[in-house]
Amino acid sequence: MKKIMLSALIFLLSSLLFAQSEKFTAAMKKNLAELDSSFKNPPNLLTVANNFERIAAAEKTQWLPYYYAAFCQVNYGFIQQDKAKTDGYANKANELIAKADSLSPNNSEISCIKSMIASCHMMVDPATRWMEYGKESSSNLDAAIAQDATNPRPYYLKGQGLRYTPEQFGGGCKTAKIELQTALDKYTGFKPAGELHPNWGKEQVEKLLKDCQ
Repeated sequence: MKKIMLSALIFLLSSLLFAQSEKFTAAMKKNLAELDSSFKNPPNLLTVANNFERIAAAEKTQWLPYYYAAFCQVNYGFIQQDKAKTDGYANKANELIAKADSLSPNNSEISCIKSMIASCHMMVDPATRWMEYGKESSSNLDAAIAQDATNPRPYYLKGQGLRYTPEQFGGGCKTAKIELQTALDKYTGFKPAGELHPNWGKEQVEKLLKDCQ
């Protein structure tokens, strides 16, 4: 009798965990689809960021919703035009990615977001912030490559940064193309760890390379 009850309990728990997993996956997929279209209407990025943050608060042990919430916040920080507000969005992204980092340490994808956040802070005033945030952005990309050399995104972000750095400071298309081509080569063989894992950047790399022809 005890064995029957134990089996029933295990079956019930397994069913509940499966249902919870399915609910999480469905919610993530819905918001990832909305994220893809939000760049055409940037304020939607903040709505999607809030959605991911709610998922993260409900799940508590999943790093991906915190990651995507940070991704939305930092991208909106880059896009919106009021530099007086940029630090606020970057700070919010940093708060979120720190939570992702606590759940998944030494993660190449998380290091990429850290680099983006530093670049977002630097963008407010590049001339005075380069020494602090430029170094931080670069060191996070170096960490991302060390953590996963197959990840194309740190090479993409390096190439993008060089593309918009003046030639007299070592940037421009000539130096950017090397990193961008490396990124594109790595995108060819890259496979995300799962259907919800990061898989962005290839189209942007192709566009940057085309612009540098």
